[in-house]
Amino acid sequence: MSTEKKALLLVGGWEGHEPELVAKRFSAFLEEQGFTVRIERDLEILQDREYLFSLDLFVPIWTMGELHSKLTNHLADAIGSGVGVAGCHGGMCDAFRTNVLWQFIMGGNWVAHPGSDGVPYTVNIRHSSSELTKDIKDFSVSSEQYYLHVDPAVEVLATTAFPTVDWYHSTNGVVQMPVVWTKKWGYGRVFYNSLGHHNDVFDIPEAWEMMKRGLLWAAEGKRIAQEQGLTIDRFASDRKMF
Repeated sequence: MSTEKKALLLVGGWEGHEPELVAKRFSAFLEEQGFTVRIERDLEILQDREYLFSLDLFVPIWTMGELHSKLTNHLADAIGSGVGVAGCHGGMCDAFRTNVLWQFIMGGNWVAHPGSDGVPYTVNIRHSSSELTKDIKDFSVSSEQYYLHVDPAVEVLATTAFPTVDWYHSTNGVVQMPVVWTKKWGYGRVFYNSLGHHNDVFDIPEAWEMMKRGLLWAAEGKRIAQEQGLTIDRFASDRKMF
């Protein structure tokens, strides 16, 4: 079993989310943690099924765009085998809006950000048995506040209260919207943080600490799957899934 840790950062899409700056920040951290980091700016890398299976961590930093279903299937199998996926904001949950399998894997998708950028709001930490939020306290940000459609299977680690800006959604009253969550996809670990409209959001210590922990946590699933001899054979089916 190889001890080399490998991460793929898929970088592109809408430039307003500063994908290159986010990739620079994430890759520097991962390299400090001993990862060999590859940055790709072409979706065709997802054609390489063998390479995807060799990864410990996949980090999507790609807002909007289109992704062919065949490439998503390769990714779904690789993540299901134990490859972790972790990302933030639109680079993960506003990627490939027409791709429902992508949304299923990631645990949710963006639908609105009432008030756009510069909205002041609070991120409320939901303390549980998860080590990802240990010793992190509630904090304030001024950024886009993401309204998301969320998979009920996720474990919510942080929330924010809507409405902050009055609009049609406001008549539903106060709702607690997930900001950070984890979920499983097969043997793979999925981590999402809706913060990150601009790279400098991660200058906030609490936001960056959660993101760093999430990246490392997601990558650990591969090691556990290998040590336990787990394969995706158990998920094989001839039934239509989506």
